[in-house]
Amino acid sequence: MKLGMGLGYSPAKLTIPMDDILAAEKAGFDSVWAAESYGSDAVSVAAYVLASTSKIKAGTAIMQMQARTPTMVAMTAMSLNALSGNRFLLGIGPSGPQVVEGWYGQAYGKPLTRTKEYISVIKQVIAREGPLEHDGELYQFPYKGEGSSGLGKPLKSILHSTSEVKIYTASITPAGLRCAGEVSDGVFPIWMNPDKFEIIGQHVEEGFAKADGEKSYDNFDVAPFVPVAMGDTDFCTMAMKPMFALYIGGMGAKSKNFYNDYAKRLGYEEAAETIQDLYLDGKKEEAALAVPDSLVDECALVGPPEKIKERLQAWKELDKSGRIGTLVLGNVNEKSIEVIANEVL
Repeated sequence: MKLGMGLGYSPAKLTIPMDDILAAEKAGFDSVWAAESYGSDAVSVAAYVLASTSKIKAGTAIMQMQARTPTMVAMTAMSLNALSGNRFLLGIGPSGPQVVEGWYGQAYGKPLTRTKEYISVIKQVIAREGPLEHDGELYQFPYKGEGSSGLGKPLKSILHSTSEVKIYTASITPAGLRCAGEVSDGVFPIWMNPDKFEIIGQHVEEGFAKADGEKSYDNFDVAPFVPVAMGDTDFCTMAMKPMFALYIGGMGAKSKNFYNDYAKRLGYEEAAETIQDLYLDGKKEEAALAVPDSLVDECALVGPPEKIKERLQAWKELDKSGRIGTLVLGNVNEKSIEVIANEVL
């Protein structure tokens, strides 16, 4: 089991915790992951990290697909790989309808169709087996639709890829997990209870089954985001709750919130309803207080070092089954990096 470091979304002023990243690199972490929503972009942060380190990989978790064409993403991945000694990892995803339609000004459309076409195009570009041709529902190369000049022709990347590019997707929905298992090289669940792996795994494995026997956990990385808060258990648990409340209660509408649905699948049906009702009613503090301690304890690493080490045993047991690849740890600092690395690596 490898360790990764999730940088999360940047606040109003863009900062990159290089001291912590360098500590993670020294401790043996495998990767650092940059996020984006509607502030700083993930590619710039990943590129900065790659330029400032020598061994650790850096990736995007995630690049939002509607922000870039798949050919642009392939160019970016190949360029960053070439410049970094093949240390770039590519994570993509459809984001959500609020961001896609509110920020990118595009219809949310069909996220699974988009994901499959997007990955197909990226792989064609990187493979360079011939000029790019793709006639899909959402993407056409060359473009022949409305407004076309008719002058486009199939092109092959001038740049040669220096290595295979691993492509991750982000999903927690059953259909999204099946899609990941079928067409990508890894998946980021937003949080995960290692004692209930089947909630994720059953759908990933259904995706494997659709890939003609070419996919298994041997070549697929389940890489859950695991938030970390080291210190007094009660204090750290409370500190985590606003984040859980934001996702379960505020990420999406009443009728469409993937994280709320996921919390219910984790066994928190009543709590998820309560959190969402409070959050959408503007009662964010009450929504946070409604997050069960047990949900935080199951899906995060909270408390003093010994308690965190104890909880890591469940992840280590899951690792023995070969079904988990990377823990992407969020909110870590030099102390928690040291404690977790010493326990896992």
